[in-house]
Amino acid sequence: MRIAILGATGSIGTQALEVVRELRRRGEDIEVVALAAGRRVERLCRAAREFGVRAVAVLGPEEAREARALLPPSVEVLHGQAGLEELATRPGVEVVLNAVVGAAGLRATLAALSAGKRVALANKESLVIGGHLVMERVRSPDQLIPVDSEHSALWQALRGIPGDEVERLWITASGGAFRDRSPEELERVTPAEALAHPTWSMGPRITVDSATLVNKAFEVIEAHWLFSMPYGKIGVLLHPQSIVHGAVELVDGNWIAVLSTPDMRIPIKYALTCPRHLPPAPRAFSLVGKRLEFGEIPKGKYPAFETVLEAGIAGGTAPAVANAADEELVAAFLAGRIPFTAIAAGLSHVLSRHEPVPSPGLEEIRVADAWARAEAHRWMAQRFGPTIGRERRADGSDDG
Repeated sequence: MRIAILGATGSIGTQALEVVRELRRRGEDIEVVALAAGRRVERLCRAAREFGVRAVAVLGPEEAREARALLPPSVEVLHGQAGLEELATRPGVEVVLNAVVGAAGLRATLAALSAGKRVALANKESLVIGGHLVMERVRSPDQLIPVDSEHSALWQALRGIPGDEVERLWITASGGAFRDRSPEELERVTPAEALAHPTWSMGPRITVDSATLVNKAFEVIEAHWLFSMPYGKIGVLLHPQSIVHGAVELVDGNWIAVLSTPDMRIPIKYALTCPRHLPPAPRAFSLVGKRLEFGEIPKGKYPAFETVLEAGIAGGTAPAVANAADEELVAAFLAGRIPFTAIAAGLSHVLSRHEPVPSPGLEEIRVADAWARAEAHRWMAQRFGPTIGRERRADGSDDG
């Protein structure tokens, strides 16, 4: 199997390389032929040399010059969105692991699917902002494999189950870093506290999104597209232990659930080797002595979750607006420019001013994305004073 990893220096990308190393040690025929990242050029080049890749893609011309100085002449160096899409469609690549963070990942997903590649999808924005565009390009049931632990669990639990036998899909949520905080306490929480996730180790934005539960709203939208399931048949359960990752409730009263230790290397490996389950486990796990708790999402406790879920149900360009506004608001919170509670307030404001365009194409999604970012900054400036704009990432990676 020959793979390309997009977003290779972020949380998912680095864990994917760990998985590849382990598979190769066990004699699996797997080869990394292309890698993409943003600004972490030295880290990318170290991995490129280790795996003997044939091509890399980086953020822009400056990063490309740096990469060329660090790599042998035989390695092709590309940059920008065009570079991502070139790697995603490269002849000889069989599997594209899209671990890019952000809206830039959509075009790479579409390019890979259109080229007939199998896509291991960790870029949630592909389905959140362009699910209709993605699914119409999927040619076979196993061409698009989810990497998120929740969707990987549902994917496995649904194998061989006819759609008319499914009563409901259930996604679990840890509740994030602030699940036990009062609304008054949330006004004073710090970025460092938000990044201290109780069970998972992830990138900064997704960790904050886990605290607001925006991430769960995005996952509901993803499940809607991946499994052709109406929103009314997708539920979310609070599950602090993060051991049950997803469950399928059947019409006869049975439930099928997937349980494991909270370690992203498990769904990453499955996405690369599906339908095989290969050893070893990344760490020992037993249910002995474990306590599993489940609860409903308290109404009003996670207002950003409710707002983004409404955007998913509205459809069209609304999810793209929610995603873009959330990215800007989270970045401002992490930079100390707005309080944590302003993320939900800002999302509500931006979405209230947007009239969704139904069945949007790529250009309409791009326009909605740009409008949402500008509107989020306008709102923050009005509420909290002028903010410093941040440099956009051409590759969408979580290199920061």
